[in-house]
Amino acid sequence: MRDVMTELEAWWRAGESVGVGTVVGTWKSAPRQPGASMLVGPEGTAVGSVSGGCVEGAVYELAEVARDDGAPVLQRYGVSDDDAFVVGLTCGGIIDIYVEQVNQDTFPELGDIAQDIRAGRPVAVATLISGAGPERLGRRLVVREDGASGSLGSDRLDDAVRDDVEGMLLLGQTGIVHYGPDGERRGDDIAVFVAAYAPPPRMIVFGAIDFAAAVARIGAFLGYRVTVCDARPTFATAKRFPDADEVVVEWPHRYLRDTEVDARTVVCVLTHDPKFDVPLLELALRLPVAYVGAMGSRRTNDDRLKKLRELGLSEDELDRLHAPIGLDVGARTPEETAISVAAELIAARWNGSGAQLRKIDGPIHHELDHGGNTGVTGANDPS
Repeated sequence: MRDVMTELEAWWRAGESVGVGTVVGTWKSAPRQPGASMLVGPEGTAVGSVSGGCVEGAVYELAEVARDDGAPVLQRYGVSDDDAFVVGLTCGGIIDIYVEQVNQDTFPELGDIAQDIRAGRPVAVATLISGAGPERLGRRLVVREDGASGSLGSDRLDDAVRDDVEGMLLLGQTGIVHYGPDGERRGDDIAVFVAAYAPPPRMIVFGAIDFAAAVARIGAFLGYRVTVCDARPTFATAKRFPDADEVVVEWPHRYLRDTEVDARTVVCVLTHDPKFDVPLLELALRLPVAYVGAMGSRRTNDDRLKKLRELGLSEDELDRLHAPIGLDVGARTPEETAISVAAELIAARWNGSGAQLRKIDGPIHHELDHGGNTGVTGANDPS
């Protein structure tokens, strides 16, 4: 819902009712990820997308009805559904859409949530979408770092959902969780959709070189909050890196030691200078970050690995290092190299092979495991 929040909030503040269709579950080759939303405004204006065009017309009609009568509906479209081909979902995927009415009465918390998202404050919204009586469908629990508000209609269910959502919020994960009628974790009677709005994941680029400018640019395009760090003030300037959110003059390992990272952070080491990158990589490979990549020739990388082994890094820790950085796409220019790095980041996040799709069988889209532990999870934030 992040991508339509501006329009949704404007209608909400004007006291209007809006029909909102949100992707809550996907399987196989579904075109959009959970959290993607489409709005149908008070005058029939459509904003956003839930399928890239496949089922927009059908969801539009459901959202119109929900906008006017207030009754939520959970609708599945998929390859096993004859209706899927009628509405255009011919990609072979399955998609669950939750459609609801949103206004100041049905969603009084929306204004505060929108402010949290703009300010970069972590917030998650858990909505009961199926498995309960109509009087409980659509109830919400809003979870923040300092507590929770609202209720799904059961104290035990609220407690279970709050505990689970806190972990999902930490990783920026969005998706459905299931419980028994009263919050039992082994049950699957009740489905709760969790939309986690975490701050953008971090990309830290070390080395103020022309390749770093290109990597910073594509990192920003992918939705990262980008920091460029270099110990040389002559090169580490905001003018040279206009796409970075911040440019820091500091020894790389000192900056990494003193800055905040998490399981979504990616670290790109482009210095290829041993006095910078060896102490930096010694630290980075022992941190719980999503990705560590380093630029350099194969000889440079071999020398680096030798020094890191001498410093006591284990083979498991060294296996985390993506070096030479990027996928083999034949890149030469800084811009091409940045695309190579971006491709490897995406492959690491989704367990992609990097092979040409025409030469492999199986699903086109990869999915995170239930623990969300396949790598970079920033793009798992709801749209």
